[in-house]
Amino acid sequence: MKLCLFKSSGDATARLGLMAADGVIDASSLAAGPDGQAVMCSVIDRFDALRPELEALIAQGGALDHAEVTLMAPLPRPGKIVNCLANYWEHAQREARPLNMFLKSPDAVIGPGETVVLPNFTEPYAFMHEAELALVFKGPVKEVREENWRDAIFGYTCFMDITARESGRRTWRNNSWMGKSFDTFAPMGPCIVTADEIPDPNELWVQFWNDGQLRHNYMTDDMEHRVPEIVWWLTQFMTMNTGDVVACGTNHEGLGFVQDGETLRMKIHGIGEFEVGVRDPLGREWERGVYMGEGSTNHEAVRRHRPDATLNPTSN
Repeated sequence: MKLCLFKSSGDATARLGLMAADGVIDASSLAAGPDGQAVMCSVIDRFDALRPELEALIAQGGALDHAEVTLMAPLPRPGKIVNCLANYWEHAQREARPLNMFLKSPDAVIGPGETVVLPNFTEPYAFMHEAELALVFKGPVKEVREENWRDAIFGYTCFMDITARESGRRTWRNNSWMGKSFDTFAPMGPCIVTADEIPDPNELWVQFWNDGQLRHNYMTDDMEHRVPEIVWWLTQFMTMNTGDVVACGTNHEGLGFVQDGETLRMKIHGIGEFEVGVRDPLGREWERGVYMGEGSTNHEAVRRHRPDATLNPTSN
């Protein structure tokens, strides 16, 4: 099941929706709240009880056409956004790095069709995209054993970790979370796919395009530390609550700059796809294409390891 938040003409607040092939089914009669985050967290907490009614709405059909609705981030203000640092083998040219994470500001979240706005000052060197699988938690959970990781995960969504960098791949202010947390630097969407729809989150195909140019193109089976370990490790440190998000890191082979006027589009096969724009008040320019400068990873591996559609059939 694919849960989303949307607005249509005249709506003051977000409504709960179910994404279907022909549009969005209005499910707002089943959940209400002061804002979209409260609505989605209410659904996550009550999902088992709500499921028969949600399935009945899907069976009835009657979806609103995509042109009639505006999709929003499925979790507009998570209590926590936790990001894995790196976490991909990237051509397996080294030993596995220790698992590590950082917090990203929940106020950075934007949804489909919105705009990443680059900061209006010159200190960061440049800005880059990172397309990532994100886990959506159902909590509260703490100290989840690795073999029980599914008990903590409600579903999955697509996440762009926009990053300010100083030079090469070094995050602004010496790998500080500040370079990750500018307003609008956490695009998310288009929906949350419930965990039962994804047999294995480490068998997903992630793609990302900048103005139609394919950049990220990798499989999540290439994580150094896979989803069960991520859930176990993180919950040793902190309680994860309903609607909290963990982004699983990116394969840096395919990293590139983002700049004024570009359109960023991300797809995880089996989850969905969405796009956002980019605006830079200062109109800065950087090289286009896969980054090949100082600190780059083995960019040739982008071509060598692109997943073949016959090995991972596309799905929506």
